[in-house]
This record gives sequence, structure tokens and C-alpha cells, in this order.
Amino acid sequence: MTSFNGHDTHWSRVEESGTVTGMRVMLAIDRYLGEWAFRAMLVPVAAYFWLRRPLARRASREYRRHLQHTFPQLRLGPLATLRHFISFGMTMLDKVRALHGRIDAEHVHLPDRATLSDAIESGRGGLILVSHLGNHEICQALSRQRPDLRLSLLMHTHHAQRFNALLDSADRGERVDVIEVSDINPETAQRLRSRLDEGGFVVIAADREPLSGGQRARTLDFLGAPAPFPEGAFRLALLLRCPIYLLLCARDAGGYRVHFEALGDSRGVARNMRDAWLAQHMECFVRRLEYYCSRYPLQWFNFYPFWNSPSHDSGTDQR
Repeated sequence: MTSFNGHDTHWSRVEESGTVTGMRVMLAIDRYLGEWAFRAMLVPVAAYFWLRRPLARRASREYRRHLQHTFPQLRLGPLATLRHFISFGMTMLDKVRALHGRIDAEHVHLPDRATLSDAIESGRGGLILVSHLGNHEICQALSRQRPDLRLSLLMHTHHAQRFNALLDSADRGERVDVIEVSDINPETAQRLRSRLDEGGFVVIAADREPLSGGQRARTLDFLGAPAPFPEGAFRLALLLRCPIYLLLCARDAGGYRVHFEALGDSRGVARNMRDAWLAQHMECFVRRLEYYCSRYPLQWFNFYPFWNSPSHDSGTDQR
């Protein structure tokens, strides 16, 4: 589980919690005793990290406060932040299961299947925006079902090396190319252009502030308060001149639900209209992220201070 230590709270420098051995023990419990046993063990494990990581706990509480202010009809109930940690633990299990082919296709529901099929069969490729809501690794399993779905994943992995050690043996398939996002250069840009030219897709997270202050971010209203969102994904779309899509996968009562939506197209955008296009589509992305946060309230996993407004960390922890 990733959490906060010290005073440097930028997400890329958050120190990872837990040990590979502990994670492997939990995965062995799931593999040999089943999900019920994993869930039973996850409660005390999540409670331990909930108690030991106050900054992550406060970030979860701040998210809940903004969410309930924007959607007052939500009733998350007592111990919401602890349940948030437990939900994150289940997602870590799902990531490992998905990348090792242990999630059955019948448990993955895709209501927007026609939109995905049209995007693949158009041959134009595109940029797929993901977020830290749900578990987009499950979506990678779609490439096993669709041989014509080719993906390049832009990822920042240096801050989660222990968890990534569990994924070393995962078979992402020859149609999935993983690119370290902190190492973008002209050669990388050419790889991305080649992926689109062959009708493939580039996958990038669009809800994390930039890795460095030299990269651009835009302050947008998110759940009723100003928050920084990176422009990088949208500037990349303008550079690549391609369609853009939103993709997420969340747990629900029937298994996993994948949402795939068309957000726009940067082809044909005139140079003097680029800033307006970027502003419009960033706003669209944030509004859709808000909607899905309200639909899956305990599955947005940004456990670090996110909003520009001061976090009310003092006082009683309302959990």
C-alpha cells in the first residue's frame, strides 16, 4: 500500500509502505484460501496502515468531505476512510489478478462495447485518458480478448518499486508496451506516433499533478474546490492529433464494470484554437471524473493532498 511519510507530499516522492514479503503473503492467502480469507486479513492490515499513516488518512477524509459537499445525497457511513483503505487493498489484489490473467471475462462488463469497437475498428488509434479511479489494469485484460487492441502505457513506476516487483512475472502481452513516463524524449514520441499509425492507443493518467514544476498544470474546480490537473495528456493529444477517450474500470456488485467514452478529437484543431480546445476538454474530463467519483465514491485512490485549498488537518479525525 502506498502512503505518505515525511513532509514532501508530491505523489511521485511518496514513500511506499509495506514489504514485498507481506504482499506476497496476502496474495498467497487469496490464491490458496480464497477471497473471503483475503478480505478477512485485509481488514486488520488496512487498519494498521490507516493508524500509521495520518497524512494519507487525512487526504482520504478531505476527499470525502469535498465529495459529500458536492453530492450531499451520498451516505458513506461511519469509518469511511478506513473503508477507503480497504477498498484500495482490494484494488491491489485486482491489479495482480488482472495482469496474471486470473480475472474471468464473464466478470468484466462493458456497457460501452460499441464505442470501444468503433474506436478500434476505425484504425485511427487514439489517446486513452485514465485516472486513479478504479483499476485500469483490468482493462489491459481486454487486449487478450481483442487481438486488434494494441496499447502503449505511459507510467511512472519509480515510487512503487515494491508493488511492481509483484508484477514482474505478469504477461502484459506483446500488444502492450510500457513506457516510463519520466523519460519522454523524441524517440519516445516517435514510438507513440508509430503506435497510433498502426491503429493502436496510448494510455496516460490525467489526474495527477506534473512530476516537476517545469511542467504545466491548470487549476480547475473539482468537487467544489480548486485543484491542479496536468495539461500534459491534452497537449500530447494536440501533438499527436488524434481522438481522445476516457477509460476506467470499477468494482461493482456484479464484478467489474468498464466505462469507455469518446471525449473529443484533436485532429484539425487550428493553432490559434489549441488553448481553447485544451481548456474545453480538460473541463470535460474533470466533470466526468466527478461523476464517476459520485458513482464509485470509495474507488478514487489519490492518497495525498490534492486540492489547492488548505486541508483542515487539525481537530478530531472524523474517519
